[in-house]
Amino acid sequence: MADLSLLQEDLPEDADGPLDFVSQDEMLTPLGRLDKYAASENIFNRQMVARSLLDTLREVCDDEGDCVAVLERIGRLADDSEPTVRAELMEQVPHIALFCQENRPSIPYAFSKYLLPIVVRYLADQNNQVRKTSQAALLALLEQELIERFDVETKVCPVLIELTAPDSNDDVKTEAVAIMCKMAPMVGKDITERLILPRFCEMCCDCRMFHVRKVCAANFGDICSVVGQQATEEMLLPRFFQLCSDNVWGVRKACAECFMAVSCATCQEIRRTKLSALFINLISDPSRWVRQAAFQSLGPFISTFANPSSSGQCFREEGRSSEDVPAEERSRITDHDAEEEEQIGPEDDAPADFSAGPESALQDCAAETFGNSAGDISVPEDSSSLCTLSSESHQEAAIDENDKKPANCKSAFRPEVDTSSPDSTLLDQELFNSFHFWRTPILEIDLDKELQQDSGEPLSPEGSGDASGVPGPGSPNITMATRKELEEMIENLEPHMDDPDVKAQVEVLSAALRASSLDAHEEASSGEHRSEPQDELPDCHADQDTCVPLISAAEESMDATPHYVHGGSDVIASGGFSPDEERRSKVQDVVPQALLDQYLSMTDPSRAQTVDTEIAKHCAYSLPGVALTLGRQNWHCLRETYETLASDMQWKVRRTLAFSIHELAVILGDQLTAADLVPIFNGFLKDLDEVRIGVLKHLHDFLKLLHIDKRREYLYQLQEFLVTDNSRNWRFRAELAEQLILLLELYSPRDVYDYLRPIALNLCADKVSSVRWISYKLVSEMVKKLHTATPPTFGVDLINELVENFGRCPKWSGRQAFVFVCQTVIEDDCLPMDQFAVHLMPHLLTLANDRVPNVRVLLAKTLRQTLLEKEYFLASASCHQEAVEQTIMALQMDRDSDVKYFASIHPSSTKISEDAVSTASSTY
Repeated sequence: MADLSLLQEDLPEDADGPLDFVSQDEMLTPLGRLDKYAASENIFNRQMVARSLLDTLREVCDDEGDCVAVLERIGRLADDSEPTVRAELMEQVPHIALFCQENRPSIPYAFSKYLLPIVVRYLADQNNQVRKTSQAALLALLEQELIERFDVETKVCPVLIELTAPDSNDDVKTEAVAIMCKMAPMVGKDITERLILPRFCEMCCDCRMFHVRKVCAANFGDICSVVGQQATEEMLLPRFFQLCSDNVWGVRKACAECFMAVSCATCQEIRRTKLSALFINLISDPSRWVRQAAFQSLGPFISTFANPSSSGQCFREEGRSSEDVPAEERSRITDHDAEEEEQIGPEDDAPADFSAGPESALQDCAAETFGNSAGDISVPEDSSSLCTLSSESHQEAAIDENDKKPANCKSAFRPEVDTSSPDSTLLDQELFNSFHFWRTPILEIDLDKELQQDSGEPLSPEGSGDASGVPGPGSPNITMATRKELEEMIENLEPHMDDPDVKAQVEVLSAALRASSLDAHEEASSGEHRSEPQDELPDCHADQDTCVPLISAAEESMDATPHYVHGGSDVIASGGFSPDEERRSKVQDVVPQALLDQYLSMTDPSRAQTVDTEIAKHCAYSLPGVALTLGRQNWHCLRETYETLASDMQWKVRRTLAFSIHELAVILGDQLTAADLVPIFNGFLKDLDEVRIGVLKHLHDFLKLLHIDKRREYLYQLQEFLVTDNSRNWRFRAELAEQLILLLELYSPRDVYDYLRPIALNLCADKVSSVRWISYKLVSEMVKKLHTATPPTFGVDLINELVENFGRCPKWSGRQAFVFVCQTVIEDDCLPMDQFAVHLMPHLLTLANDRVPNVRVLLAKTLRQTLLEKEYFLASASCHQEAVEQTIMALQMDRDSDVKYFASIHPSSTKISEDAVSTASSTY
C-alpha cells in the first residue's frame, strides 16, 4: 500500500495543515488506506487498490479478523463498474489464493467462500477482457490444485454446464466449452465422465454454432485421453465420425490435427477397421487445408499401430524380457479373443520399455504409443486379406456399429472369421509361437509353389493345407459383393479427376476392379482344385453398406499365409523388378496398406503444389516413428522414400533427416545401417553447415552403432568439421569438441593420438573462449586415456607436446591455456599426482615469472585453490611440496595486487568455469 500514498487526490488550493498528504496516509491503517482508495472516483486509484491487495493481506495476516475484512472488501471491489478494475482484480486472484492456502490456519475456507464465486461469476461477464482473465485464473487455480474437488463439482462444473446451454450467448458458450476441455485433464477421469462428457457430446452436435464444434474437435484428443478407451469407443467415436464429415472445413481440419490422440485411446481393431478408413477420407478431402493437416498427422497416426512383435525391438514389461514371460502368458497372447477383452486403456497404461529403442523425440512419441497398447500385444494380422480373427460376438458388434454410422462415415469392409474351432486355435499357436512372435521372422520362399502358380497348375492339397486359417484373397463372395460398389465409386469420382488425390484414388480403384474380375475368372476355372476345410473357414460375407476395402484387390492376391517380406539390401539393389513386383515389395501387414501408400506419396512433387510446400519436411520428421512401427523387417517399404528425402532440394528436409539418422540406425540395426544409412550419412557430412550440425550433434550416437572397421574410416573425415561455411560459427566447433570427448571411448589409444590429438590441440587455440574451455576438458580426458594405455608412451608424448606448444608458447594466451589444462587435469584426476608432479608441475611452476599478470593470476588460483587441496601435497613432505610452497610465497610478493590476493586467500572455489569467466574479457 506504500504506492497508494503517491496517488494524491485533487485538493483545494487553499488547503493547509501541519501534515502533508503523505504523512496523512502513513497514519492510516492498511484497511483505512484500502477503504479510502477503493471509494475513489479515480479509476487508476481503484486499479492500484486491486493490484495492492496481496500486499495488504501480508500486512494484516497475523489478525484473522483483518484478513476476513480484506477479503470482504475484495467482494465489494468485484462489483466495480469499470472493466479494467475487474480485470486487474482477477489477475491477482491466483496469487491471493496461493497466499490463503499457505496461511490456511489463519484464514480457513477463505478461497472457497470469498474468491471462487468471483472467478465463476466473471466467466459470464459482458466484457471480453474480464472473461479472458477469469478463464486464465480458473485454469491456473486448477493447475496449482487450489480448488477443492467438492468445489469443482458443486460450483465450477454447474456454472460451465449452464453457460453451454442452448440459449446461452454464442461467445460465452464457445469459451465455456474450451474451458471444459482444458480443465478435463486437471479434474480427472471421474468428474470428466460424470459432469463434462455428456455436455461435451451434445456440443459436438451443435448444429447452429460451428465455432463450438470446432473447439470440440480441437480438444477431442484430450478428452479421449482422460476418459479412457471404453468411453471413447462407446460415446466419443460416433461424435468424432460426425465431426470428421462436418460441412465446415475448419472442423474437419481440427479433427485431422488431433487424430493421433484419438487413435491412442482406441483398441487396435477399431484403429485398423474404422479410423484408417476415416483418415483416408480426410487425406482426400476437397479442402487443401484439411489435406495439409491430415498429411501432417499421417506419420504420427501410423505410429499408433506400433507393436513390439513387428517393430523388431525387444519388448519389456515391468523389467521383464521376453524370455521371462511365463508359458501361460505366451499362450494368452496368441488367443485373440482374450486379447480383445483384456485391452488396456490409456488410463491403465502398463510401462513398456525397448532395450534397443531410440531416444529423444522419437522415444517420446513411440513411448506414448506403446504405452497405450502395452496390454494389447496382438499378433501381426495379414492385412492383405483384410480379415480379422475374432469371435462371432465381435462380428455382430461390428455389424451393428456399421449400421449406426452415417453414410459418409462408413468404415472399410473387413470380413470376420470364426476361430472358435480347436483346429484353428492350434493353427494360430503354430503360426505365432514364441519363436515367431519374439524374433524377426525368417524369410520363407517356396519355389515350387511359385512355379506352379506361374504355370497355371493347381496347388496340391498338401500345399494348400499349409495355408493359414484365413480365407484366400480371391474369395468369390468378397469379389462379387464389392465389384458393383467399385464401379459406382469410380463413376462418382470421375468428374473430379483434376485433383491429383482423386486421380490417384481412381487409379487404385480401377486396379482393384480389374484384379477382382481376374480373381473371379481364376476362381471359376480352378474352383474345384481348392482344398479348404469349410468347417474352419466359413465364407466371409459383405455388408451392403460397406465401402471399398482399404487395400486394393491387386494387393490382396498375395498369399494369405503371413510370411514376412524381408527385401534385403542386396536383393533390392539388384534391380530388375517389374512394376507389379516393385509395388508388391512395399506391401506389409503392420498398418493398413492404404495409409502407407499415402505416406510414401508425400515425396511426390505434385503434393508440394496441391497440398503443402513443406510436406516433404513433415514426411522426414515422422519417418523414424513410421520405421519403428513397421519394424526393420519392413524397411524395404521405406528405403526408396528415405533416399528421396535425403536428396531433396530443400535443406530443411535434409537437416531433419540428419538430426534423426542416429535414431533410425538404432531401429534398423547394424546391418541395415551399414548398407543403407552410411552412404546417406556420408553425404550429410559434405552438406551445408545447417545439415552437418545435425550429424555432428549425434556423431557419437551414430558411430557407436557401426562396426569397428567402418567406424575407423571416419577418423580421416573428423578434421573436415573444423572447416565451416561461416568462420564465425563458433558453436559448430564447440559441438565438435563435446563430441570428441564422447568419441574417445570408441577408438584405440593409437587412433586417438594420431587423429583426435591434432584436432583437440587446434581447438585449444581457438579464437573463441567458449570453444577453448570445452577443449581443455577434451585434452585432459585425452591425457587420462593415453596415460592409462599400455604402453603409456602416447600419454607422455601428448604431455610433451602440450608443454612445447602451450607451456612455452610465445603468446600469453597459449601459456594461459596451459595453466587451464593443468587445472582441469588436477580437478578431474586425469593423472596420478606423482605423475603430475613429474611431467607437468615443473613447467607449470616456471610460469610464476611470466611477464603477463593474467597468467600469474591464474597460476596463483590453480596452486592455491586446486593443487594444494590434493591429499598428495597435504600429507607428504616431498621436494614437490616444497617447490609449490616456494612458488606461492613468491606470488604473494608479486608486484601485481591481483596476483597477491589470489596467492594469499583461502581456497574458495575450484570450478574452472568461474576462473574462465573471471578472465573472459582478457582472453577472448
